[in-house]
Amino acid sequence: MLKQQSHIVAPIPDELRTRALYTVDELRKRGKADKEAIDKLFELIVEMTDNGLDFFFLEPLRRLNASSMLMGMARMGISSMLKGSKMVVHKVLKKLDDRSLAAILDFIEEIIHEPEAAS
Repeated sequence: MLKQQSHIVAPIPDELRTRALYTVDELRKRGKADKEAIDKLFELIVEMTDNGLDFFFLEPLRRLNASSMLMGMARMGISSMLKGSKMVVHKVLKKLDDRSLAAILDFIEEIIHEPEAAS
């Protein structure tokens, strides 16, 4: 679905991509929205969110050679956003049922792509 729409892209480390796809596969096979699944999904979502926030907010500042003071202020703001996001994600995931778990796993698979081959 995303490929048929305009979209933005954020790179993630290969290790995170591999772990995310492994976690999705593992949780899909279990098919249960139990505490263990919710904890694993929470950790994955938080790490992917942290990675995206870094890329979209800090990377432009790094490319502009922003001062250490500006970078510090940006990091503090992003840290606050991540804390707020964690609270919301945790609250939502606590109420997850098996069908909703499958939908979130589908979404994660949809947004993760392998690197394109260099031309």
